[in-house]
Amino acid sequence: MSVGNLNVALFPMEIKWEDKEHNLKFLEDALHNLHPDTDLLILPETFSTGFITGDKELVRGFAERNTMSTIDRIKLLAAKYNIAIAGSFIADTGGSIYNRAFFIEPSGEETFADKKHLFTMVGEHNVFSPGNSRLAVRYRGWNIAMVICYDIRFPVWCRNRDNEYDLLIAVANWPVVRVDAWNKLLIARAIENESYVCGVDCKGIDKAGFEYDGSSSVIDFKGKYIEVKQENSPFLYGSLSMEKLEKFRSKFPAWKDADNFSLL
Repeated sequence: MSVGNLNVALFPMEIKWEDKEHNLKFLEDALHNLHPDTDLLILPETFSTGFITGDKELVRGFAERNTMSTIDRIKLLAAKYNIAIAGSFIADTGGSIYNRAFFIEPSGEETFADKKHLFTMVGEHNVFSPGNSRLAVRYRGWNIAMVICYDIRFPVWCRNRDNEYDLLIAVANWPVVRVDAWNKLLIARAIENESYVCGVDCKGIDKAGFEYDGSSSVIDFKGKYIEVKQENSPFLYGSLSMEKLEKFRSKFPAWKDADNFSLL
C-alpha cells in the first residue's frame, strides 16, 4: 500500500510571554483559517508560555502535567480539525520540570519526549531536567522524529540511522540574533539524514528583550526549501512526498554508509 503525501502546516505564532490563556486562545482563533487538507500542524517550542528560565519556582507556576489544560485543549483541537498537532510545553512530572515535546493525533493518541540538550547559556539546566529519549511516532504511514530548539545543534542526537524517520520536526524559540545558524542547521540536518525537516520558530519579544522573527521552513531531503505561504494566512504550508523521498534514498543511498555509534 502506497503512502500518501503528508500535508504540513507550520505556525510561527507570535507568543505573549508568560500569558498562557492568551496564547491558547490565539491558537484556537487562528485555526479557523487552517487549510482543510492539513494533516499535521506544528507549533513553536513552549508555544503557550514562551521560553522561560530564571527563577525555578516562577517557571514551576507555568508547568503542567500531561493531563491538564494545555494538552486537553490541544486534544480537542486535534479532534475537531482531524489533524495531528506537535509542539512543546513546560511540564511537571514528579516535581521535576521538563521542556516537553508532544505529538497529539486526532484520535487522542499522544506521544511525549523531553528536551535532551538544555541551553546552559541562559541557565535552562538550572530549572529544567534533561530528557533521555527522542520523540518518535508513526502517523499516516510516516515515521516522524522530533527535537527541541538547542537539540538541533547536535547531529548525533538527530542522526537518522537506517532511515528510522522520514520527517524530522524541530520546534524553537530561536532569537533573531542567532537565527542564521538556525536556518543553516535545519538544512544540514535534512541533507545529512536524507529526510524532510520542518523547523518552526516563534515571533515576539521575550522578557529579556530578545526578538524572534518566526523563521520557519519546510526543507526536503536535498536541503531545498519547499514551503508555500498562502496569502492572508498565518500558516506556512508544505506537501511532503513519500514517493520522492524513497526514490531519492534508493538512487543516492548514503544512509547505508553511515557510521555506527552509541550514545553514553
